[in-house]
Amino acid sequence: MSSVADEVRERVESDAFCETLGIDVVELETGYARTELTITEELLNFHGTPHGGAIYSLADAAFAAASNSRGEPAVALETNISYLEAVDTGETLTATAEETHVAGSTAEYEVEVTDGDDGRIATFRGRVYRP
Repeated sequence: MSSVADEVRERVESDAFCETLGIDVVELETGYARTELTITEELLNFHGTPHGGAIYSLADAAFAAASNSRGEPAVALETNISYLEAVDTGETLTATAEETHVAGSTAEYEVEVTDGDDGRIATFRGRVYRP
């Protein structure tokens, strides 16, 4: 792994919010990242299902890691998420972010959130600006 990739990984892994939720960066390459989160009781909403904010945060962490993987600062311009399925407590979710378009100072990323059986839980899309 290059020193730029090591530096980016260190910055991403030091994110206090992700640490609070239990989000881990498990893979990071240029334009690509994979994060994981195990659903705990603390991450459930009043319906007893994973809070949308927890799932969004998992996807957003993968998006942030992938979009900053080049070593240049990238800030979100817009994001959206579609929630498709709920999962049980104890399930580990994976968010996989891939760069799908680069044009000048902007780039687009698609993130798929899956469960342990590779079932799709949510789909996230985001666009960044690199100043």
